[in-house]
Amino acid sequence: MRIRFLTLLLSFCVFSGAFAQSENFTIRDVEIGIRRELAASNLINLQWRGKTPNFTYQENSNVYQLSVNKKDSAKLIDISELNRILNADNAPSLQSMPYITWGSDNEFYFYNAGNFYVIDIAGKKLVATIKLPENASNMALFFAKKQIAYTVENNLFVTGFDNKTIQITSDANKDIVNGESVSRNEFGINEGIFWSPQGNYIAFYRKDNSKVGNYPLVDIRAREAALENIKYPMAGMASEHISLGVFDLNTQKTVFIEKNDTISEKYLTNISWGPDERNIYIQVLNRAQNHMIMNKYAIQDRSLVKTLFEEKNEKYVEPQSKLIFLKKNPGWFLYQSRRDGFNHAYVYDTEGKLIKQLTSGPWEILNVLAVDNNDNVYYTSTEESPIEENGYKINVATLKKTRLTGDAGVHNVIISGDFKHYLDAFSNTQVPRTIKLMFENGKLNRELLNSPNKLATFNMPEITIGNIKSADGSTDLYYRLIKPADFDPSKKYPAIIYVYGGPHTQLIQNRWLGGARLWDYMMAQKGYVMLTVDNRGSSNRGLAFENVIHRQCGVSEMQDQMEGVKLLKSLGYVDMQRVGVHGWSYGGFMTTSLMTTYPGVFKVGVAGGPVIDWKYYEVMYGERYMDTPQENPEGYASTSLVSKAKNLKGKLLIIHGAIDPTVVWQNSLSFINECIKNQVPVDYFVYPRTEHNVQGLDRMHLMTKITSYFDDYL
Repeated sequence: MRIRFLTLLLSFCVFSGAFAQSENFTIRDVEIGIRRELAASNLINLQWRGKTPNFTYQENSNVYQLSVNKKDSAKLIDISELNRILNADNAPSLQSMPYITWGSDNEFYFYNAGNFYVIDIAGKKLVATIKLPENASNMALFFAKKQIAYTVENNLFVTGFDNKTIQITSDANKDIVNGESVSRNEFGINEGIFWSPQGNYIAFYRKDNSKVGNYPLVDIRAREAALENIKYPMAGMASEHISLGVFDLNTQKTVFIEKNDTISEKYLTNISWGPDERNIYIQVLNRAQNHMIMNKYAIQDRSLVKTLFEEKNEKYVEPQSKLIFLKKNPGWFLYQSRRDGFNHAYVYDTEGKLIKQLTSGPWEILNVLAVDNNDNVYYTSTEESPIEENGYKINVATLKKTRLTGDAGVHNVIISGDFKHYLDAFSNTQVPRTIKLMFENGKLNRELLNSPNKLATFNMPEITIGNIKSADGSTDLYYRLIKPADFDPSKKYPAIIYVYGGPHTQLIQNRWLGGARLWDYMMAQKGYVMLTVDNRGSSNRGLAFENVIHRQCGVSEMQDQMEGVKLLKSLGYVDMQRVGVHGWSYGGFMTTSLMTTYPGVFKVGVAGGPVIDWKYYEVMYGERYMDTPQENPEGYASTSLVSKAKNLKGKLLIIHGAIDPTVVWQNSLSFINECIKNQVPVDYFVYPRTEHNVQGLDRMHLMTKITSYFDDYL
């Protein structure tokens, strides 16, 4: 009932007819990277200056500072002054102001041209310069000691402010990779280097790819096309083997805390240091991804101290977050889990005893932002609505909770270093962006920015956010409907369903433009009804909502999308003989699935980078949702689109990047080959030097092509 009530409140028009103008979007307009002036105003690189009551932002080639006590901003430094500081130490000049990061109250740092610089703003001087090799990557900074760990090719190094370099690993075998993220960035893994709290140790992943097959990509730029092999572990096949090494900067020796064997192919996730550097914690997940054990290891002798607890699920367990140790009670830590169906925080001690469940309810914690010295935990969640994000503070001891954000919508909260204030950047479908300075108790200090509507001169269509029932009637699904500009209810309009549909993505939120791209609005200006439905399987709605797809990717999702088709039919102004569908990646899989499973319903489809058969997808993601092809042959067979190619009706354009390392080219080529076998017409376009995400000039070409395809055939 609560979701339905919120939906009724959110079913509104963003732009009233009073603001309608004659200007329409072009492709250049809807690609914000090209015409940024249409984006909502913002304070770029907004951040607190250490633990001071000051915060900074950047505009053009200037860094400005504001204070919690002073309303006027002051220029802190500009590019000319920064260059004077650099030149005084014989460092080269910069053409523009780089993005800076505050490492302390008075020192900020930045990277430029392979070098790392630290500037003392109080003394107006260059404090440190660390020169890195040209091919350095995966940089991990320990600011307090001015040291950077990084990789060159497959080995790990560390360089300090004295520019002395220590080589930590020296593997000649290119199949052994040190210091990079592993497991294709699943399970919350986004890095491969982990500094200890005081900077005495560096933990790092060691990945053994020797059993993983080579997957061929082709570089057509050479006179004779050259082979570029990547390691791509496909579902059901040999995978990488992960170890965790720990390098002691004092003894300059490495020990392996968890040395993975060559059989289990387990995952080592969410590496967390204890605050005293005596222990390291690893969430160890089996390859089947249905059993996680929380292990505590001793650094001194690399022994397993204890398995603190474990989690099992008949479908899958998906650990996503590191441990966060409390300040007032450093022997306690926060652990996030969906064990009760939604992502919540639990408090454990370092012996594995559950102290308490900190949060609960039919909503999800999205981000834990900070923990202060009184063990107040700051976080954002969907507590108010599944399509909103609000900030909260909860005390571990008393469980007293305070809502920090007030307006309905999506909030990005930045907590000050002294925890006395926070910055709240907010938008909803009626507000492009506001940024407010708030007191710790949730009271307003002052408004810093209120963006005008940069789209006021455009002929903006009407948007509605509402809900429909899922196909099985179990839950409400959110939809976003954009009517054609200058809407006339007596006319019949073509419609396009834009879909993603898979885990870890939510397309509809109560944010500016409803979460839609400007392309959707451009198409509505051209006379299309634009519909998006977040089906079961998408994110931020709880575990049961997501894992309904287990072992049958696409089945429940398509059923829910067909409820969207029913919605279009019920409107009365949609020409049901002219319904299109479009999506990329999982959305490309959904587009092709809908076209071949429900032939005749969709007249036109455009599928980008589509998964065609899950056996061609990688181990970590694919086996979580589908198990292996050996374990689930029926599921792989029934969801494969190769055998469904013969069912295709209507016009389908498939687009793929020839060097896509995420959804490999073999997917769409297999579908095209099957269409040829069955003499089924299909259109195909390849970007020869594009990976999974199409950028730059290729992006302009892509969006023009997609738009033209619908204009020509729908």
